[in-house]
Amino acid sequence: MVTVCIFPFLVTMAFADDLSQANTLEKKNISESVKSQQRINTSSDRSFTLKADIESLEAEVASLKIYRDHLDSLVLSQQQELSSLDDQLTQIDITKRSVVPLMYRMLDSLESSITNDKPIRPEARKARLNDLKSMMSQANVSDAEKYRRILEAYQIELDYGIKLGSFKGDIRADGITREAEQLYIGRAVLVARSLDQQKFWSWNTQQKQWDELSSAMGSEINKAFAIAYKQASPNILTLPVSLKEGE
Repeated sequence: MVTVCIFPFLVTMAFADDLSQANTLEKKNISESVKSQQRINTSSDRSFTLKADIESLEAEVASLKIYRDHLDSLVLSQQQELSSLDDQLTQIDITKRSVVPLMYRMLDSLESSITNDKPIRPEARKARLNDLKSMMSQANVSDAEKYRRILEAYQIELDYGIKLGSFKGDIRADGITREAEQLYIGRAVLVARSLDQQKFWSWNTQQKQWDELSSAMGSEINKAFAIAYKQASPNILTLPVSLKEGE
């Protein structure tokens, strides 16, 4: 019989088992470490992503705030503009209420002026006045246009006082109504001659009638008509004045 000592083998086997367990444990620890690092890396990636998302959201919020402030300023500006328009409309209503009576007063004044003035183009002036009166009740004509036409009529009336002009129209002299050529120089001179150029008259402002003139004065009147018709150059004339005291 051979006696064998198995203790060393047992020790060796036990050591081998311990080493195996240690290796297993080390592998497990390494695996856990790797997993932990992976979790850390994943968590870190998520943190970076979340941080980027937060920064993006903050930038968007800042942009939205700027846009909101812009909209607020637009709304405020529109409110101010609406308020201004309301004020303007109110002023327009007030102006319209005051302009309409003014236009009627202007027409009354125009009618009085034509009635009391020298008979310079009387038919045309009366027709113009009647047209203006009819216009006032026309809804399709704006107040601005009505006012413009009245002012235009006033300008025409003013022109009669500073211009040389001639026209044909009826006059009543010596109880007879006849057509005659008439000439005015402003409102200072108003004379007439018969169509055959044989008779001459001057408007008497005091008496409001036509007075017949001599043939000598008629010669000057003929010269005046020649100038008015651009048949002669302007020259010094001696003409009767159709003015009353104070004019």
